Amino acid sequence: MMLGSVRRRGGIAVVAVAPVLLLALAGCGGAVKGDNADVVHGKQAFVARCGSCHTLARADTRGTVGPNLDQAFAQSRRDGLRSSTIRGVVKEQILYPNIRGVMPAKLVDGQRAVDVAAYVARVAATSGRDTGALATAVPTASKRTATAQGGRLEIDANPTGQLAYEVSNATAPAGALTIDSRNASSTPHDIAIQQGANGPVLQTGKTVSGGGVSTVSVDLRAGRYTFYCTLPGHRQAGMVGTITVG
Repeated sequence: MMLGSVRRRGGIAVVAVAPVLLLALAGCGGAVKGDNADVVHGKQAFVARCGSCHTLARADTRGTVGPNLDQAFAQSRRDGLRSSTIRGVVKEQILYPNIRGVMPAKLVDGQRAVDVAAYVARVAATSGRDTGALATAVPTASKRTATAQGGRLEIDANPTGQLAYEVSNATAPAGALTIDSRNASSTPHDIAIQQGANGPVLQTGKTVSGGGVSTVSVDLRAGRYTFYCTLPGHRQAGMVGTITVG
């Protein structure tokens, strides 16, 4: 986004950015140059608290409720905006969020806000992948195949808050099937079962977080079914998979 003019609030220079950038950053805590930031912790907190709403390629988050942070900062990077300035912008937005936005103030606060801002400022709208400690800061969502046992199937949500299930495919025999989806993260999720890829939704479990279990019980004939999270943007971001019944 194009930067606007610089104004002052309380004697502190503040960069006035485009409204979409303000919306993109609302709720994603921040820091100014000189803070003792831990970008590894910042990545972990961003994925857990902000990734369900925002896309940030280096964090491997694909949220669609809020703006894509890489796109939001791309023009500013090209215009020469420094990372230290981005950190200040993020700090500004956690203190003075856009009142028309959907993100709450201080979604992350204290040192976590400092760390998140430092990480976002370091990687937003940059190419490549995280390396070193940042590369392993957040466990990659598993894409194994689950197999039903005794008429039950376990398809858990990723425990770190990523928009993913721990499996992308599952198999089950035809007949009665109960599917449990445990969600250890603080990001709310549910699970729904759909006939085929675009057919009717057979059942939707309750929305859970913090260790809750979303459960559906269905009677399935041989064929292919889709499981997914119904919360806005979650399916589009990758919370979807296939159950083969036969």
